[in-house]
Amino acid sequence: MAAIRSFSRLLNRQTFATMAKRGYSDEMSFTFAAGNQVFYDAKSVKQVDVPSFSGSFGILPKHVPTLAVLKPGVVTVFENEGNIKKIFVSSGTVTINDDSSVQVLAEEACPVENIDVSAARDVLNKSQSELSSASTDLARAEAAIAVEVAEALVKACE
Repeated sequence: MAAIRSFSRLLNRQTFATMAKRGYSDEMSFTFAAGNQVFYDAKSVKQVDVPSFSGSFGILPKHVPTLAVLKPGVVTVFENEGNIKKIFVSSGTVTINDDSSVQVLAEEACPVENIDVSAARDVLNKSQSELSSASTDLARAEAAIAVEVAEALVKACE
């Protein structure tokens, strides 16, 4: 209880005034691009969920500034109009700025509805075969990455 009282004393009016100056808004400007396509260019959205190596997390307006690495998986975008878009990413980064702008930069990205599940399974089988036959550390590492991406791709289709 003493810790709570000590913390509450730290949150005085000056602290709240400083926090208010950080430029947070009730909207979130969202940019999402990959080498092959720009999906969103500074569009205002409600929420974005991203797969990260530190765990999947949701981003809302006024989110704390963050920099994270994307793992293979699905980025889910909740648009202001009520639409939900799901886009598979192989890897990349997400940056959340103190002005409530968010940038997702993916190595490769594709809308989930455009993924052929049988082709994704073929990629997974081929990647697993390459992993089992890899003879060098480098080949094993590259094949393991390919398996991780292919598994996430198949999961995204299901």
